[in-house]
Amino acid sequence: MNRSTVLTDAQVSAVVPALQTQVHRDWAPAWGSDADLTFVASNQQPEPGAWWLVVSDDSDQAGALGYHDLTSEGLPIGKVFARSDLDAGLQWSVTASHELLEMLADPDINLAAYVFTSGTAGRIYAYEVADACEADQYGYQIDGVTVSDFVFPAWFENFRTAGSTQFDFGKHITTPFQLLPGGYIGVFDITGGSGWHQLTAQDSPARYAMRARVGSRRERRRTPRDQWLLSDPK
Repeated sequence: MNRSTVLTDAQVSAVVPALQTQVHRDWAPAWGSDADLTFVASNQQPEPGAWWLVVSDDSDQAGALGYHDLTSEGLPIGKVFARSDLDAGLQWSVTASHELLEMLADPDINLAAYVFTSGTAGRIYAYEVADACEADQYGYQIDGVTVSDFVFPAWFENFRTAGSTQFDFGKHITTPFQLLPGGYIGVFDITGGSGWHQLTAQDSPARYAMRARVGSRRERRRTPRDQWLLSDPK
């Protein structure tokens, strides 16, 4: 759904076939979930019952979509902040792919993997499937459109040994919970008392600032559910 002023309907709709190919061809065999994508132009409304992937401008805009967390029907929503990406020299199509796949993997933003560090302590890893390998350099091309790399279920399986299986689509990751340069993951330490916080790959800039952007999945994951709001496709 295009609600951006920096991208035309033609620019956004041109990316949809590549995203559809990624979901059908690359994502579904690995994760077992699938989706049929439909482009919604800037002057149109989505069909009832649809999950939304909204392309807007900035994460801090005060418009109808800037601070909302669910569709007007209470269904999952993903957000792409195109102007923020373009200003940072990043490819918005990678972000669109990233958000789409993470919405398919964990639409309610409530899944996680728990790793024991001792008999009484451990760490919870957020079930975000593109954060660890999200840098543009790990993306790949589908019909001239760059889409995001993503991890396989094995990335969340602590019993896996190094190199024992495929951990991400691009085959860049070699161990569970590995973060590539530019990657990160939300974690919750059971005994640390710090709540959800961020791990970031060493010595490399991430796509997003450490402070979670308004409307992002990171922000919503740590926001109490009774504070979530509905959104209108304006």
